[in-house]
Amino acid sequence: MRIALINENSQAPKNELICSTLKKVVEPMGHTVDNYGMYSGTDKEWLTYVQNGILASVLLNSGAADYVVTGCGTGEGAMLALNSFPGIICGHIENPTDAYTFAQINDGNAISMPFAEGFGWAAECNLEYCFEKLFGFGSGNGYPPEKREVERQNKKILDAVRANNMHDLITCLKGIDPVLVRGALDGRHFKELFYTNVKNEKIKAYVKSIVGE
Repeated sequence: MRIALINENSQAPKNELICSTLKKVVEPMGHTVDNYGMYSGTDKEWLTYVQNGILASVLLNSGAADYVVTGCGTGEGAMLALNSFPGIICGHIENPTDAYTFAQINDGNAISMPFAEGFGWAAECNLEYCFEKLFGFGSGNGYPPEKREVERQNKKILDAVRANNMHDLITCLKGIDPVLVRGALDGRHFKELFYTNVKNEKIKAYVKSIVGE
């Protein structure tokens, strides 16, 4: 699995800690981490939590990433931004139990974490344990065990409802301020990571029309 990490401006100084912890947990499992920044609070490439949603939608819908780990001060804004786009089911994760149950019941492809609120003593341990529960036990297995089939069916129903209600990604992006979209895709290593891993040619072509090669 290719996991993309995205940090918005307010919590960008924690990018190195979050990235190193994520890699520590998931790389031994065989997963790959791509760090899309922001990398520090002084980056000239600026991301708001709304732009986290734009960037995540491009990565997930194009196949450039299989999963997105993101967040903001409370985790709420980034979660709402990601869930505003087709092809994303983003959970709000505060602790390892949230991580495990989201993976098993909701079978999403993104999480948003609070990187300021409650991020105190032993915060790095909580990150590590959350990532272990999120990526270490598969996903979509259902929980609790006696309700596995019911929960799997509920997830299929949710997917069908979202497919009915959501436009395709390119239609969504064309309706957003192009300055906002370009800013979301203007990260220091975006082109290097995106063009190496993208699978959807239509989205690739659209991105190229915005940011170039």
